[in-house]
Amino acid sequence: MRFEKALALLQLARKLAGSAEGLTIDEMAAEAGVDRRTAERMRDALWVLFPQMEELPEGRSKRFRITGGLDGFMQAPTADELAELEAAIRVRAKSAGSERAALLRSLKEKIGSALKGPSKRRIAPDFEALISAEAEVMQAGPRPIAKPEMIAILREALKSGVVCHFDYPAPGQGEPYERCVRPYGILYGDAHYLVGPEDGKERPMLWRVDRMGDLEFGESFPGPPKDFDLKAFAENSFGVFQEPAQDVVWRFSPAVAADARLFQFHPRQTIEDQPDGAIIVRFRAGGLLEMARHLFSWGDAVDILEPPRLREMMIEALETGLKHHRAVRG
Repeated sequence: MRFEKALALLQLARKLAGSAEGLTIDEMAAEAGVDRRTAERMRDALWVLFPQMEELPEGRSKRFRITGGLDGFMQAPTADELAELEAAIRVRAKSAGSERAALLRSLKEKIGSALKGPSKRRIAPDFEALISAEAEVMQAGPRPIAKPEMIAILREALKSGVVCHFDYPAPGQGEPYERCVRPYGILYGDAHYLVGPEDGKERPMLWRVDRMGDLEFGESFPGPPKDFDLKAFAENSFGVFQEPAQDVVWRFSPAVAADARLFQFHPRQTIEDQPDGAIIVRFRAGGLLEMARHLFSWGDAVDILEPPRLREMMIEALETGLKHHRAVRG
């Protein structure tokens, strides 16, 4: 068996050992990037290697999983994996708040403590070499200032399925007053937001974590509606702020088309090549103000084709900024 095939088999074994519900043949094929017949042969090979593999009936199909985990030597992390985890910790510490970096740091320490002496000594030189040779580009922008203990409390509320009571300022930064919110999830970004509807309302809203005060748990509630999807909720907007989605169409000039093609402006975007070398990006989302702020960085290399309101907002912002800076004297 070629090395690549052995590696694919081992990776599939890890997937089957790490899945509580197991995988179907079609899911195994998708994970391994092979056709169904090849996935069946891989399953048969794994059954020889791991007799504890279970077959779980599910309607007209079957699921498979490996119970009891894999042997330690098959589960030992590589230097590349540990280096990537360390890089993720550093990025989290800079851009997503210390509370999430601390969780990853704790995970890395647990992995390190579980490694045997020979494995540690074998990995250490490559790990140190990678860490010293790789770094993240520093990005300018605001950093979240939510207190780590506040995030921990909100996570506990999400796990326990309880309502959150907290003080929160009125629109326009008025005096805070107590809110009762059913927590659906947390969105992380330049600021952290709790997602959930206020008592007596059905539509989820965004609540900035750093503006909350005196957070306490309330009564239990059944949880979000079955049709609520936090990822889909977040994708309704270009950034964080929720507003009715609109068709968005931008044209990037040939000079920047290659760079623009590397950007993911939206998870559901499409890209159309133009005869002159330009590209047109299309997606549907709200958050026009955040779009306008982002498009400033593209200067005259982008044309806003849709929606008209976004083009108007860009013009208004440019005129306001031009007026202000021309009036300023050094």
